[in-house]
Amino acid sequence: MCEDCGCGDTKLVSLDVHESLLAGNDRTAAHTRAHLREDGVVAINIMGSPGAGKTALLEATAGALAGTRRIAAITGDLATERDAERVRAAGVPSKAITTGSACHLDAEMVHHALHDGIAEGVDYLFIENVGNLVCPAVYDLGQEANVVVISVTEGEDKPLKYPVMFRKADLVVLSKTDLLPALPDFDRAALEEALAHVMPNPRMLAVSARTGAGIEKWINWLEQMRETERPQTAHAHAR
Repeated sequence: MCEDCGCGDTKLVSLDVHESLLAGNDRTAAHTRAHLREDGVVAINIMGSPGAGKTALLEATAGALAGTRRIAAITGDLATERDAERVRAAGVPSKAITTGSACHLDAEMVHHALHDGIAEGVDYLFIENVGNLVCPAVYDLGQEANVVVISVTEGEDKPLKYPVMFRKADLVVLSKTDLLPALPDFDRAALEEALAHVMPNPRMLAVSARTGAGIEKWINWLEQMRETERPQTAHAHAR
């Protein structure tokens, strides 16, 4: 599934190691996080399956924060820069990372992407990870928080089927709620129950990027995170 992390490779051989295989990644992530914090930038790692609505959420965020906060984005995909182009069209400086065969971003990719100064002078850096509910959860990228986007069309059992992803989440965004009239069997209570089984501190917001419903609550969560997690930089770039 992934040449980098070896997902699903039954021929892998177990070895005794004296350091975590992700130790190098974690050092790079810590280095990136330290620099972003010093510059007053809050980095958000946005994860979710392909088509969950990650890019649409960024587009809606750009509109909601226009004139009040400055944001930038790094978008990851196996091929093409289409997501980055969409975000740029929404007025957000965006750097695309095409991973080829890798099903996730890692800290080195993000660190390298920041070398061109895309995050300079911004309040939020959104990292749109590769569409995948498995590998991205394992890799620290230097973010302050993990957000998992799940659409109403994906069903209520995804947290139970992919527990590591949701266990790592600080927030779950339920997207495409404008489609609910066409999905009479969707059971939000069942989804919330599933999240309660896997998330240490379950929290979910329902939004529609198309209609704007719930986006204000999403923005409030972002701002509250700046206040509670980053009081020293909460107003560093406010205009």
